[in-house]
Amino acid sequence: MTVPVEASPSAHYEREIVVNVADFGVAREQGVLITAGLGSCVAIAIYDRDSRVAGLAHILLPHTDYGRGPVKPAKFPTTAVPLLVAEMRRLGAAGPFVGKIAGGARMFGSLLASGVNMGKRNVDATRRALKRAGIRLVAEDVGGEHGRSIYFDVATGEVRVHSLQQGDRVL
Repeated sequence: MTVPVEASPSAHYEREIVVNVADFGVAREQGVLITAGLGSCVAIAIYDRDSRVAGLAHILLPHTDYGRGPVKPAKFPTTAVPLLVAEMRRLGAAGPFVGKIAGGARMFGSLLASGVNMGKRNVDATRRALKRAGIRLVAEDVGGEHGRSIYFDVATGEVRVHSLQQGDRVL
C-alpha cells in the first residue's frame, strides 16, 4: 500500500535524517531524525533543549558479547550512548541531556514463549547505559509485541512513536 505524501508522519519536515539499524544520527536546530523497523531493537533519543541538539541511535543488541565481525559503535547501548553524547557536544550541546526510548518488543512472543526476550534485554541495557551517562530517562514506549517507527523532531525534542497496531504516541 502506498501512503500519500501528505499522510506521511514526517511530511512537514524539510530535512530528514534516516538512522538505520546499528547506526546513529545527530542534528541541530531543525529537521527530524527517523528510524523504522524497531522490533526487539531500541531507539535511544537524547536531547539538549537549550542548544536544540538531538541524537538518535538504533541499537540492535544489549552488549558487545553478542557482536561478531566489524563492530559499529551504535549497535550496543554501552557504546551508542557515549557516542551520541560526544557527537552532540561536537554540535554545541552542553547538557543537561534527557533521554527517551522506544522499542524492545518481544516479537512473535506467542511463538517463542520459552525463548530469550531480546527486547527486554535491550531495554534493560539501554536504561543502564543512560543512567551510567547521567542522562535522565523522561519517557519510554517499550515492550509489547508490535513494531515501531520513530520520528524525533530536533526543534522541539518531541519523539513520535508510530505503530501500525498501536497508532501514534508522542513522548
